[in-house]
Amino acid sequence: MRIIPAIDIIDGKCVRLTKGDYSTKRIYNENPLEVAKEFEAAGIQYLHVVDLDGAKASQIINYKVLEQIASKTTLKIDFGGGLKSDKDLEIAFNSGANQVTGGSIAVKNPAVFESWIAKFGAKKIILGADFYPDTFGGKIAINGWQEESSLALLPFINKYQEKGIQYVICTDISKDGMLQGPSFDIYKDILSVRAQSRTNDNLLTVPKEETIDLKLIASGGISTFNELPKLAEIGCEGVIIGKAIYENKISLQQLQKFIVDGL
Repeated sequence: MRIIPAIDIIDGKCVRLTKGDYSTKRIYNENPLEVAKEFEAAGIQYLHVVDLDGAKASQIINYKVLEQIASKTTLKIDFGGGLKSDKDLEIAFNSGANQVTGGSIAVKNPAVFESWIAKFGAKKIILGADFYPDTFGGKIAINGWQEESSLALLPFINKYQEKGIQYVICTDISKDGMLQGPSFDIYKDILSVRAQSRTNDNLLTVPKEETIDLKLIASGGISTFNELPKLAEIGCEGVIIGKAIYENKISLQQLQKFIVDGL
């Protein structure tokens, strides 16, 4: 399972939010490159960068930060936040992104998102499947997590698998930044060979039997190192870790050992 630390950018600085709420912003470092180099020194190979200014503006903003990290480290970067046009993607890739993530665009303009898969290839495009079970009933959230779509989680993922998507970042927004543990049961459902629909709370509206085979990246709520082997056992292809690193709940030494030993 790949370890993918997160760097969220506002005003060119490394920040973290809670549940996507901009009013909870906390700055952890004025220089995201310093943070990225620390990750690289610990043997980490991957990085998740989110342009939070871009998410608000619906266009790429902090591409200079991406360019700096990509040019001065060997980290393979997936980049997201406000990517809405072919021009945004070209800027991101030209600035050094290895992959880009699209969430709201996949809901609001599927034709454009599908054209990205065809143009750039499924290995370059990640589907962002962000959901908020407490408020949105398991529906996909869009526009910086402020708006509910009509699409349920599993059918949304299944639809884009049929279009060729391989990589999916799945974030339980209710757990994001809360340090209360990830949504193990949701990830089990998604990765189950025969995913059963939930009839009690209608969280996942899917057929009773569904074949799922994808590279699922867990995101949201990671709080302790012991959660990582559990996610790997479930079958997650990667895990995005943010606040747990910045709040010293998980050390870079622990992550380095996990990468080397798988433990």
